[in-house]
Amino acid sequence: MDRPKEHHVSGETALDGQRSLFILSPGDRDGLSQAVRQAGWRVIAARRATDAAQRFLHSDAQIALVDMRGVRDGDTGLIASLIAAVDAGGGALIALVDERDLAKVPLLLEAGATHYCTAPFSQEAMRATLISAQRLVDRLVGGVTHSRRAQRIRRGDALFWEREGAGIRLSDNLARHLGLDSLHISPAGFIRRLPRAERRSVIAALRGMMRTGRPEAFAHAALSRPGDRLVHHLRLIDGVVAADVEWLSDAHGHDATGRDDLTGLRSRQAALDWLDRRKGLATTVLLLSISQFDRMNAAYGQVVGDALLGRIARRIERMTVDMAVGGIAARIAGTEFLIGLTGEAATADRATFLARQLIGAIGRPFSAGDHLIRLTARCGIAQSRPDDDATNLIRRAGTALADARRGGGEGIRIFSAERRSRQVDADQLETDLRLALHRGEIGILFQPQYPVGGEHMTGVEALARWNHPQYGALGAGILFATAERSDYMLPLSAHIQAEALRQAANWPRALSHLRLSLNVTAEDIAQPGFMPQFLNLVDTSGFPRSRLTVEITESGLIEDVDNATALLTALRAEGLAVAVDDFGTGYSSLAYLKSLPLDYLKIDSGLAQDIAGTARDRIIVRGVIHMAKSLGLSVIAEGVETEQQLDLLAREGCDYYQGFLRSAGVSSADLVTLALKA
Repeated sequence: MDRPKEHHVSGETALDGQRSLFILSPGDRDGLSQAVRQAGWRVIAARRATDAAQRFLHSDAQIALVDMRGVRDGDTGLIASLIAAVDAGGGALIALVDERDLAKVPLLLEAGATHYCTAPFSQEAMRATLISAQRLVDRLVGGVTHSRRAQRIRRGDALFWEREGAGIRLSDNLARHLGLDSLHISPAGFIRRLPRAERRSVIAALRGMMRTGRPEAFAHAALSRPGDRLVHHLRLIDGVVAADVEWLSDAHGHDATGRDDLTGLRSRQAALDWLDRRKGLATTVLLLSISQFDRMNAAYGQVVGDALLGRIARRIERMTVDMAVGGIAARIAGTEFLIGLTGEAATADRATFLARQLIGAIGRPFSAGDHLIRLTARCGIAQSRPDDDATNLIRRAGTALADARRGGGEGIRIFSAERRSRQVDADQLETDLRLALHRGEIGILFQPQYPVGGEHMTGVEALARWNHPQYGALGAGILFATAERSDYMLPLSAHIQAEALRQAANWPRALSHLRLSLNVTAEDIAQPGFMPQFLNLVDTSGFPRSRLTVEITESGLIEDVDNATALLTALRAEGLAVAVDDFGTGYSSLAYLKSLPLDYLKIDSGLAQDIAGTARDRIIVRGVIHMAKSLGLSVIAEGVETEQQLDLLAREGCDYYQGFLRSAGVSSADLVTLALKA
């Protein structure tokens, strides 16, 4: 291949540890690979653009080099095949061009390249270009130290060890294959775990590397896999002796239980093994779920989605390493991650603090080319009990996560070791609910509603929260499910309506323009005399009828359409507005809506979020909005979480929205503060 001419000068001439580079070169893959290896980098190389993006994502590389030599002018297809994955992953892309083709560089940079290098090049020039690209990546993903540690974690999740103080720290999987109960061992103890006949070659390799500074390797028989051998690739990383370990043959397959190929985090099986080995020890599990990721995936494509999962994983592992020594970070399902904490980090306070930090980190926008992608996350936390196995602990964390998804606030729910599972104690919850009203445990939050395209709050929806003395804050989902099972819906509904009206009537003048939306259940409207009792409740509270909207769920209306129609007509005649809540969850039809006297239609949160999904999803949401508008109804979208959802809803003619994009449910006091800030 062409040889040396310098370009891209950098102040550094040596790499801090070995990095990985992805090369896409139709005509010189092997030659480029050899040159980059001589510069001290690992190489993953491909000749064809087909599936190059997926190969890049499944490698541990964050930098791609695309060979544009010999490509006809104006053809940027090779760069286009990788740019989505590189951009979404926060990486860098180097375009390699012939020196005589420098005029191509502006076009290549416009197509997405972040750096360029000319051929012929010297080893020093290539090294400088790679270092320059790596510095960009370090800034994007959180710094040199974090990036280096993340690489070690990914390798350690498979098979890895490094010198730590006077001893050696091993990855979980390597300790298992060597038959060790501890992750820490003395150097002499480590060597004694190896077959006697092979210890001399181990010592020789270590001494050779320390003397020359060059990488060395040794191999030995594996206790866990008779007939197979483990190879230790020794190197110095920041002056510390470390080793990547791999199987000499593929006879037993790869260690598939150790690492998730896409993100580099531990796999689900590795997480289960880790938890089972800690049975009886103080352990806390955080289950972190990324909200509406499938819709983001549909909007931007799987390549961008896979790359974002990788960047999310990097944020998770950085915080886990920094805040939880000895912990574990794993990807256990599509967009669900598990963080395991032990020792001092396993307290409820530390776990909650880490959960807040993780949710905040995931909430920071991700750049993907010209787009800023915003994601939200929820977290469920469970602390272990003496008899817990991995499955039970994860199940209770999953229950907490389900409640976090349904609830408002910061999106975190926790089960301490002393608390019992909501799933197991459903009967106890029914008993507790009958005391909750008398104890003042049922509170009211108000979720603000805003006009699409406007900044000033126009209304609020009253939401119920159960401040349980044992379980903490429980969302409306668990509260109403418990009320339905215990036949306690009517007293609960009456309490919520009365308390919301009482608080709203006492709002200061600054909130005198806000509408209040109150939910009325199917059980309510089925009661004889409901309407006069409800109107008396409103008038007694002092809250004006003209600012009140009654919301009835779609399923509640369907149970008795004729009765619902008569009731809604009478309520409107008395000066109240009426709305169908959670539209899109039942079996609505145009004729059904035409028979009801409505002012508002509230689109269910799942349906509203679908607008950022596929073209088919958008058509369905567009049809619902246009149908409502044709009937003269105002449309309110619930559960709006992203700017993209809001923009699409605005484009289709939605009038109002509520959701975490602007605010979760807040207390009356916080509502006043929020309104005054606007």
